[in-house]
Amino acid sequence: MKKVLGFLMFLSSIVTWGQLNTYTFQEVDALEEKRPIVVFLHTEWCKPCEVMERKTLTDEKVIEVLNKKYYFISFNAEQKEDVVFNGEIFAYRTIRKQLGVHELAETLGTYEFRMAYPTTVILNKEKEVVFQYPSVLRPKGFLRMLSAIEANEKM
Repeated sequence: MKKVLGFLMFLSSIVTWGQLNTYTFQEVDALEEKRPIVVFLHTEWCKPCEVMERKTLTDEKVIEVLNKKYYFISFNAEQKEDVVFNGEIFAYRTIRKQLGVHELAETLGTYEFRMAYPTTVILNKEKEVVFQYPSVLRPKGFLRMLSAIEANEKM
């Protein structure tokens, strides 16, 4: 019995090891420890977003760095639920009949007057946007981006 229990605990540690810790905007607001925030803006129909989710956000080194130094939020830019973040309420905004965008995604991800998916947004500890990248980032590029921001910003 002890061997079975030990084996099950071992399997449990393998399954949870290497998982990216994800948060919601509300959860980050409630946390006492302040850290920079990485926001991954995506949609359900976006193929490049899927590539980034499958390749970059499952990379062991990316997961290690994000879990250690940042709060990571994966946010569907077309979700319809209201979100309270940093004392403000953000809602889904219809643009045309079956097309819309969430105001929070628009606020964080508008880059040079347009939205693109995926967009990676970095917020400092004060929840201010310090960086936006409106395209796919592969693991090495993602890690270089984080290193460069850390070196240039007071996170």
